[in-house]
Amino acid sequence: MYSKFKNDASEGFILVIKGETLENKARQLLKDRGVEMADLAELVLFLQKPYIEDLDLATCIEHIDSVLSKREVHNTIITGIQLDILAEEKKLLHPLQEILEEDEGLYGIDEILALSIVNVYGSIGFTNYGYIDKVKPGILAKLNSHEGPQVHTFLDDIVGAIAAAAASRLAHSQPDKSSITQ
Repeated sequence: MYSKFKNDASEGFILVIKGETLENKARQLLKDRGVEMADLAELVLFLQKPYIEDLDLATCIEHIDSVLSKREVHNTIITGIQLDILAEEKKLLHPLQEILEEDEGLYGIDEILALSIVNVYGSIGFTNYGYIDKVKPGILAKLNSHEGPQVHTFLDDIVGAIAAAAASRLAHSQPDKSSITQ
């Protein structure tokens, strides 16, 4: 699970978690929180169907898998979901506890964290993310509903960012089909 690297500056060792372990944990956390690959694929389809003829869910999943293979994405998923869980368990300090429980509109750190995913695939990712975050189709509406005991302050933005990044990757893979202007 861990690799040890000698750090000459401190004469000690740095533990680095293997990418495969991080990816498995990130994928499992998404699943545990009720986010399936099909949910993500529906969001990518929503974003790109108007621009790519005959786009199907299998193609969308291929691009989601690529996004989910990135270490930056693993770190974002694990960090954001852990913060949501800590908020559910009421283990955060005041006023952060209340801010996350309420998903306060002016907080914004949840969006900033999600942008670390979107940033991997260029400027089209930002426009895709802004749009999907505003209209909240599919699972995003459910995650943002604030119903039930779970807190999804970070998760809804992370899921939107994964979809936006996958849609951006898809758009970049289809340069001949684009008058893609989102």
